[in-house]
Amino acid sequence: MTSVVKDFMRIAYLECFSGMSGDMFLGALVDAGIPPRVLEETVAALGVGAKLEISRVVRSGISATKVDIWVNGEKDLPREEFWEKESERQTLSHTDSEHHQGHRHAHAHHHSHSESEASIATGVVHEHARGLTEIREIIGKAPISEKSKKTAIVIFEALGAAEAKIHNVPVEHVHFHEVGAVDAIVDIVCAAVGAEALEVDEIICSPLNVGGGTVKCAHGTFPVPAPATVELLQDAPIYSSGIEAELVTPTGAAIVRTLANRFAAFPEMTVEKSAYGAGSRDFPGHPNVVRLTIGEAASKLAAKTASETITVLEANLDDLNPQVFGYVVDRLFEEGALDVFGMPVQMKKNRPGNLLTVLCKPEDATKLTQLIFAETTTLGVRRRDEVRQTLARRWENVPTQWGEVRIKIGSMNGTVTNYAPEYEDCRRIATEHHIPLKTVMQEATRMYLLKGKDH
Repeated sequence: MTSVVKDFMRIAYLECFSGMSGDMFLGALVDAGIPPRVLEETVAALGVGAKLEISRVVRSGISATKVDIWVNGEKDLPREEFWEKESERQTLSHTDSEHHQGHRHAHAHHHSHSESEASIATGVVHEHARGLTEIREIIGKAPISEKSKKTAIVIFEALGAAEAKIHNVPVEHVHFHEVGAVDAIVDIVCAAVGAEALEVDEIICSPLNVGGGTVKCAHGTFPVPAPATVELLQDAPIYSSGIEAELVTPTGAAIVRTLANRFAAFPEMTVEKSAYGAGSRDFPGHPNVVRLTIGEAASKLAAKTASETITVLEANLDDLNPQVFGYVVDRLFEEGALDVFGMPVQMKKNRPGNLLTVLCKPEDATKLTQLIFAETTTLGVRRRDEVRQTLARRWENVPTQWGEVRIKIGSMNGTVTNYAPEYEDCRRIATEHHIPLKTVMQEATRMYLLKGKDH
C-alpha cells in the first residue's frame, strides 16, 4: 500500500476588522458555501425551540449573508435595542416587567442577536436558567459528529470559565438565562459544525477590532470590550478603530479563541473564495461584516513544516561601544531571544553603524524591548510580527573518543534534511583536550553518520 503525502495546506483566514460575533461567523460560513440546510438541520435537531432566518443584506456597500435566530417565535435583538425595550416596559408597567422579564436576561450585541449573558447563582437559580451541565447534555445528545460535539463543548466551557473568573464563583454556578442560552447554543453548535464542514487544515485569525464606548448588560453598564470578552481574548491581538460600539461579543470571542489555530496577518495563500457574514448594524463608511477567505497555502513547504508567529525587534545603533554590543547580544539570549544578530549599515551623516535584529516569542517582546532601551543607546525599537516555517528538530548524542557530542537534527515529513554537531560541546572538548575544533566537529559528524548506518 502506498501512502499519499499531502503537498498543500487548505486554510481559512478570518478577518475581524469589524469585530466578531456568533451570527456573523455563521453568515460567513453560509456565504462560503456551507449549505444552509446543514445549519438548519443542526438547529432543528437541538430541540431548543429555535430556527434560523438567512438573508442577503448590504453593509456599507458590501453584500453579505445575514443569519438571524428566532426563539419561540421571537427574533433576537441587538443588546442596546433589547435593554431600551426593557427600560420602556419597566416604565410602562414596573410590576408586570418584574414578573415577566425577570426570567429573561438576553445578552444581545451590536452585531445581531441576543447573546447568552451569564447569571451567577446566589443561593437560588432563576427559573428557565441553564447551567453548563444541562448545556453539555443538550450538545451531547445532538446528532452531530463527535468532533463537532467536542468543539462546541470546549467553546461553551471557555465562555463559562470566563464568566466564572470575572464573578469569582465556581463554573458550575454560572447559568445562562433561557433565551440567551438558546442563542448561544445555536451559535456555538452551528459554528462547530460549520467549521468542520469547511474541511480546512487551519483557521487563522486577524487582530480583532473590539470597538469602544460602553454597553448595557444585566449587571450594569460596562466599557467595551465587555469583561468576559477581555478574559477570552487574553494573548490575542486586539485594537479599537474608534467605533463607539461593541464589536466583539463574548460568544464571538469564545468561538475565535477555540477555532483559531493562531493570530497573524493575511497569510500567503492562493485564494479559492472569499465570504462575508453580516452584523445587524450598518455603520456609515465602515462595513459591519466579517470576511472569511479560503484557499491553499501558496508554498508547498507550508504543508510539510510547522508554522509559528514570532516577533522581530530592530534597532539602529551608530554610537554604541562594540564591547557593549557583544554584551547586549549575550543578555538578549539569556532573557529568551530565539536569535540575535547584527548587520553593518551606513547611517545618517555617513556614520557606520549596526542594525540589531532580535527574533523572539511574542510574549517576550516587551521584556526584550525594555532590555534594548536599557542597555543600548537607541531611541527607538521597531516591532513587527512575522510567520516563520520551521523544521521538526531533535537532539541525538553520539560518542567520540573524547566524550559525547550532541547533534542537532532537522527533519521534514520524517526525513532528515539537516544535521550539525553542537558548537559548545565541540568547543569544550577541543579546549579540554587541546585539539583543533574542526577535528572534533568532523569526528562527531562521522560518528553520527556511522550510527545512522548501523540502524
